[in-house]
Amino acid sequence: MAIPETQFRSLIQSHQRMVFSLALRLLGDYETAEEVAQDVFLELYRSGERFESEDHIRFWLRRTAKHRAIDALRRRSKRPESLADEWMEQDHSPHFDPATHVSTEARLESLLRTLPEGLRAAILLRYQEDMLPEEIAAVLGQSAASIKSQLHRGLTLLRRKAAVTMKEYFREPV
Repeated sequence: MAIPETQFRSLIQSHQRMVFSLALRLLGDYETAEEVAQDVFLELYRSGERFESEDHIRFWLRRTAKHRAIDALRRRSKRPESLADEWMEQDHSPHFDPATHVSTEARLESLLRTLPEGLRAAILLRYQEDMLPEEIAAVLGQSAASIKSQLHRGLTLLRRKAAVTMKEYFREPV
């Protein structure tokens, strides 16, 4: 049994930004993120699942968006974690050109997309969706300790990459 149309429209209006944003940050591709978001809402419409609360719906949408985005990443071709190490070895010294200057936010987004999918998912759910490690663990089907470890590793890797590409924001240790 499908969700009534008026209720479904309301759910889309309430949650479409969250679903699309999560997919976009996981995928780094606008068009694929749109497709994932549409698939998530189509699945919601067809599911006929009974939701106990608004929180239950939000949880289901996050979990489903994350799974569909990872499926899309795998279809596109899986990036091994070793690429992150190879990336660190390349020359990323900043060559400032005002004509091609990119905002700090865009530069950080770009760095985030270079993280392995598991680390990226944990960081996005924590800092974009403001979820606690225990909530992320429930969404991803992992232990809270594993999520905390992924957050630590992901942030460490992001800091290392940012130190290489965004030197103007880092001070040398005293």
